Amino acid sequence: MRVTVNSTESCYFCTLVKEFLQEHNIKFEEVDVGADQKAAQKMIEKSHQYGVPQTWVEKDGKEEIIIGFDIPRLKQALGIK
Repeated sequence: MRVTVNSTESCYFCTLVKEFLQEHNIKFEEVDVGADQKAAQKMIEKSHQYGVPQTWVEKDGKEEIIIGFDIPRLKQALGIK
């Protein structure tokens, strides 16, 4: 499983997503789309959304994109009870 969090430095909900992942011992890569315009463009092209946080969960050959701090979807995608 690969988890990527697209975030910006000043985003409160981005911080909540990262804390949630850390609390559940989920390793993730953080991409600061506020500082990296190329990454921001990739995020927009992939999700058709401008908002952050965006959590991309790649698992079993499939990818799920979760917009915002959506605890039920995060738990479901990550297999957290």
